[in-house]
Amino acid sequence: MADTADLSGDSVHEKSSDSSANSGSIFDDGETACPPSKARQKPAVRNDVLQVYQTGALTVVGFGGQDVPDEVCIASYREQLRKLLEDNTCSVLAFDCSGVKLMPSGMLGLLTTLRKQVDRIELYNPSEDIQQVLRLTNLLPMFEVKSITVAS
Repeated sequence: MADTADLSGDSVHEKSSDSSANSGSIFDDGETACPPSKARQKPAVRNDVLQVYQTGALTVVGFGGQDVPDEVCIASYREQLRKLLEDNTCSVLAFDCSGVKLMPSGMLGLLTTLRKQVDRIELYNPSEDIQQVLRLTNLLPMFEVKSITVAS
């Protein structure tokens, strides 16, 4: 059974696309993270592949509203997460999977690698399809699945 938590107040907030609001982001290095999907009509330069909502002992990372994390971006995800773990004290790494329908195999591999570097990985609001893949691959016990709501 999944845990339910309420993340209200400013404990979880979405990174704005306004450059003045990005001053706290650790991923604003101006590099091209990965090519945008033509179907999504995103800008040519993306430095918001992963969005960090909160850092500290519990660090929450999201996929910027993508329904499927881009398999091409796995190397960028790996590098961003390596830098995140290097620059911050993080014992629990949480991934906000809200809106994510499928998880590419490369991302599953990255999650299992990251699991060895932190005390716990939590997956917030993973779809039934993601949970089924985790069950079929026997990876589900490696992660804590939680249903959360974000107060407006």
